[in-house]
Amino acid sequence: MKCVFCGGRVESQKVTFVYDYDNNYFFVENVPAEVCVQCGEKTYSPEVTDELIRLAKKELKPVKTIQVPVFEYVDQVWSWI
Repeated sequence: MKCVFCGGRVESQKVTFVYDYDNNYFFVENVPAEVCVQCGEKTYSPEVTDELIRLAKKELKPVKTIQVPVFEYVDQVWSWI
């Protein structure tokens, strides 16, 4: 199979899917995907996509919750380097 974006070779991998919409964030670990070894583009099967949509609608309870520090990039912060 070839990548639909760059034509590179894809391989089956387990990846972490990151959901980010309207200040709602969650991660789904161990998601089966086809990943391009050249550009990194991830493609999901229709079945996997349906499950990810169910999770986005919060139809399932998460297996764990984590705290993530959030930083804001500000040019002045890096001026001392």
